[in-house]
Amino acid sequence: MNRSLTLASSVAGAVIVALDGTVLTVARPALQHDLHASLAQAQWTGTGYLVAVASLLVFAGRLGDRHGHRRVFAVGMLGFGAVSAALAVAPGVGWVIGLRIVQGVFGALLQPATLGMLRASFPPERLRTPIAVRTAAIGVAAAAGPVVGGALTIEFGWRSVFLVNVVPALLFGALALASREERQPSAGTSLDLPGALLLALALACLVHTLVALPGVTWSAPVALLAAVAFVRHERRAPDPLLPSSAFGSTGGDGRGPRPVCAALGLLVVASAALNGAVFACVYLLQDGLGLTPLHSALLSLPLAVSLVAAAPVAAVLLRRAGARATLTGATAVLALGLLVLAAAAAPAVFCAGFALVGAGFGATMVAATHVVVRLAPTESAGVAGGLQQTAMNVGPALGVATATVLMDLGASRSPLWALACAAAAAPALCRTLPGRARPAATAHPAGFPAGHPADGSDATHRDHRAERGPHARSLRDDEVGGRPGG
Repeated sequence: MNRSLTLASSVAGAVIVALDGTVLTVARPALQHDLHASLAQAQWTGTGYLVAVASLLVFAGRLGDRHGHRRVFAVGMLGFGAVSAALAVAPGVGWVIGLRIVQGVFGALLQPATLGMLRASFPPERLRTPIAVRTAAIGVAAAAGPVVGGALTIEFGWRSVFLVNVVPALLFGALALASREERQPSAGTSLDLPGALLLALALACLVHTLVALPGVTWSAPVALLAAVAFVRHERRAPDPLLPSSAFGSTGGDGRGPRPVCAALGLLVVASAALNGAVFACVYLLQDGLGLTPLHSALLSLPLAVSLVAAAPVAAVLLRRAGARATLTGATAVLALGLLVLAAAAAPAVFCAGFALVGAGFGATMVAATHVVVRLAPTESAGVAGGLQQTAMNVGPALGVATATVLMDLGASRSPLWALACAAAAAPALCRTLPGRARPAATAHPAGFPAGHPADGSDATHRDHRAERGPHARSLRDDEVGGRPGG
């Protein structure tokens, strides 16, 4: 599969997942009424999917590293399309919930593979643009989802929303299945099934706990115990589920796990801020200001527009300013947008706040994803993609849970203030990220040739080619930045 088809497949997989969630959100009331389901059962059509996908993302990424990202992507897409078709004819709400959980399993397979395929097909210095295209496409899908879902539900009923993804999922799944893997994956390591089970249990219980807030459930202590057991197991496992290479800590180039961990933290904060703010603003606009659902949706359109526009801008900033400056600015814009929303009273001010939030989130998503995927070697690209997708699934659950708890306390705008404070504190994480790449020195101290240690550069490696071979490129390909924190 060539790079163009790889990018198209990656975008298609990401769009299908984004579109699936948004179209169902709009159709859920009709589904509940038609199937005579309770509110809790209707909510579990989304919660069941979320728990399943969040718990399996990292393991699915490991499967891709071992057996090939295209194969795992193909299985995920074909399964996702088949289950979507089955959901359209589900006879009862129990069937819908069960099939949504199965769909979450296939969604977990395809999501890390969309990033793993990009990392395996594109050289590190050319990853910015594909990731920006993928992010912009997700923004378009998220904006179009409610409109498409609403139109289909009104015209053809709620079952039609599940048919939207059937044809593209089956098409791109078949193309990936028929394509040859460009890089033969390594099968020399075990899959660490005990670690996978412990991590799945911890993540599933964590998401369940967040969704159930402000209530107290059994899943909170189980998540904590499973997480502790997972950490202990990983320290002793000969082939851990989360290898250190997934955090960019190998290769001898001075890169450690701190930049990747910081980027993952930024993804959690940004996605929590975005989703928590949107959740709070829906109630603020409709209950507080008396706007109709259509009017409130139109006010939020600048969010999607600015998100799409910010993606290519972030790619340019990454090349020119580095990850640290890009993400510091992006999170500052996100925090500013949340502050504007928290203080907004007029429709125009809400539009401005949504535009700032979308721009900040779009740039953060592109830049942080680039750091996570780029610093991971090709053999751990699937795990890196799984970590990125896990952050993007846990963050929204955390943001909505935070907004729900604070709104239950009686202050409708308090979630926006709290999320703004979290986003404003996020730049502290940026200190460990790579800065702008340092240009080669052009002036040399008297009496020393270019590249001499007294020159203060690594021109010995670049100009005199003292180091050759497969690892030589690692001395010059870090266009995201030179050294973490420097």
